Amino acid sequence: MAKKTGKRVSRHTVLVIDIGGSRVKVMTSRERTRRAFASGPELSAKVMVRKVKALTKDWSYDVISVGYPGPVANNRPLSEPHNLGRGWAGFNFEKAFGRPTKVVNDALMQAIGSYQGGRMLFLGLGTGLGSAMIVDGILEPMELAHLPYHGGKTFEQCVGAAALKRVGRKKWQRAVDEVLRRLLAALEPDYVMLGGGNADKVDKLPRKVRLGANTNAFEGGFRLWKKGARDKRTLQLR
Repeated sequence: MAKKTGKRVSRHTVLVIDIGGSRVKVMTSRERTRRAFASGPELSAKVMVRKVKALTKDWSYDVISVGYPGPVANNRPLSEPHNLGRGWAGFNFEKAFGRPTKVVNDALMQAIGSYQGGRMLFLGLGTGLGSAMIVDGILEPMELAHLPYHGGKTFEQCVGAAALKRVGRKKWQRAVDEVLRRLLAALEPDYVMLGGGNADKVDKLPRKVRLGANTNAFEGGFRLWKKGARDKRTLQLR
């Protein structure tokens, strides 16, 4: 019989890094306190790592989850991001941080934290447009943002942050409603979860559309290290 020590069973403390077009946000599964710094078009991967290390120097953590704004394969970004600096494609985050690290698309990470079962389409209305689907626990990152959509513009150019600033909230709302209508018809999800910094600007959510919390990105990063998600392709809610 194991001797009781009075201590709780040891678990990995997870550091989650959510990389956005305007801010990089961090949180651990222990402190649950969010810290952030500005990102933007000059931020490189190496500078991001240096800033995260400085920002979290008083935290202890065992493993890391990274949400990256672009396609990911084999734990590394496949291409340079549209709203950040250079030096991201192929970057080895695990080597740079010296910790076991899982890297996924940032929209997928928030989708994992938002998932409530069934067929869910996640759309992140932020600097750009993040997208992912989870179907009965099967994870599928998507890249809808830069597909041609309307009038020579992409989905992101119609509903991203620049579009909101350019056309105003009323016209932007109409564009968001139309994008939701089309994607609901095309992909047939049970529901759409909206996240991202501009999701709360959407009034009168259409049927089947739910508003998620931006803290769900951190929850998704924590869930990546739960049992049953080890291959980053399946999710088990516990």
